[in-house]
Amino acid sequence: MTGSPTGKIRIILPPHLRGLAHVKGEISVDVVGTPTVRSVLDALEATYPMLQGTIRDHVTQQRRPFLRFFACEEDLSHESPDNPLPDSVVSGKEPLLILGAIAGG
Repeated sequence: MTGSPTGKIRIILPPHLRGLAHVKGEISVDVVGTPTVRSVLDALEATYPMLQGTIRDHVTQQRRPFLRFFACEEDLSHESPDNPLPDSVVSGKEPLLILGAIAGG
């Protein structure tokens, strides 16, 4: 299916990124090809260019520290960004959550 959208992927952003993107609540993006974390982030940054560099590094494309990716109650943060997303996310039943980790002491 390269080149054609596979459908809408639901995304929940942390509050600071929702504010930056000027959105409220859940958003969705069209993903081309197999939905993966990488393809969802590519679509997210294309739709909301102000988010470029906030979720992953501009140069390395690595996830920013203190941000985590969750789907279907599983932490996807340390998996390959090219692994296919769970069927529940692809079907729209579940969202991809991008969460800000809490740190400090």
